[in-house]
Amino acid sequence: MDIRSIIAPVISDRDALEEFIESLSDHAPNIERDIARLKKTPEDREVISSLFRSIHNIKGDAALCKIDLAVAIVHPIETVLARFRNDEITFSDIVAEAVLLAFDRLELASEGLLSRKSLDGLRLLALVQGLEKLAQAGTTEMDDCAGDLIAAVTGFRPAAEASNLIRGRASSVSSKSTSQAAEDLRFFRSLANQLEARSPLFKGRTMRLLRLSMETNEMMDKPVDPRQLEAAVYMHDIGMMFLAESVWLKVEHMTPEEKLILRSHPDYAAGILSRMEGWSEATQMVAQHHEMPDGEGYPIGIEADDICDGAKILAIVDAFEAVMLKHINRGRNRSVLRAIAEINACDNQFSPKWIEPFNRVIRNTVEAR
Repeated sequence: MDIRSIIAPVISDRDALEEFIESLSDHAPNIERDIARLKKTPEDREVISSLFRSIHNIKGDAALCKIDLAVAIVHPIETVLARFRNDEITFSDIVAEAVLLAFDRLELASEGLLSRKSLDGLRLLALVQGLEKLAQAGTTEMDDCAGDLIAAVTGFRPAAEASNLIRGRASSVSSKSTSQAAEDLRFFRSLANQLEARSPLFKGRTMRLLRLSMETNEMMDKPVDPRQLEAAVYMHDIGMMFLAESVWLKVEHMTPEEKLILRSHPDYAAGILSRMEGWSEATQMVAQHHEMPDGEGYPIGIEADDICDGAKILAIVDAFEAVMLKHINRGRNRSVLRAIAEINACDNQFSPKWIEPFNRVIRNTVEAR
């Protein structure tokens, strides 16, 4: 395989790329489902065969559509599955995690090629090299190779995942507050609870976002006022409830018109906060939490230096939560490692200043045993 097809892939037929992406989207839920089943019943030959067929079909589609990068990623995975099918190796949880991470990267890379975005943040060469090493590893080396691959691509050494990150737990805010501020925060939280009640997917979401936001802020010695940040966490998506539920609760792809409608939600929430005395900082965080450092965000399109720190924190934790849930309607759960890997791959979307402390928060959680 020409290394240039990995570090600088070129697509000559965009129609073929779109066909491959559609095929990949069709197969991906089946792959994740089969891998989850294999973790429980690794001896199930029917599931093994189903998984191998899906991967073989993706490789064939990649070759047919001349997506060399995809072939380079999928071929060693197919080798691993063939060895497992022939009882040469054990398909452990960490190997399964490496395979799922590889397909996440393949999806991101394919979409990036289609939209002509840089793929530098995906660490594709390290991914392919790790997969090739995994495909040739001995039985006793498989888990170590899978761990090395995950660490090389994500920057995190896999360990026992802390379930409290998925379930969420309340964070304590040590700063003093007036009785009125405390009453306001209870009101904001009640609104957040109303938002959560609109979908079972949102259960526990507010507390997860609050914990991640507070701990990320603490990593930097709390430059953002904790009370203002807490208010922003509760209120940032309240504007959704002013929109038609058919838009903001939609699980399928949105139309351009629906996306435009959705982009109005920060203004509604910020408008509520702006009318309440003492919450000007939280208002700014809410108004800016979808802005991006490169100016490609919304609703105004301001750039990095004009975005407040609280909004930068909120943007990261909100995106992390969205990645964890974005495929759940297809039965595809995201592990913490795969979610943080995807967030770190979007290097133009988030503030580098805050990505590093957020990574430390996640690393502390993942490495806790």
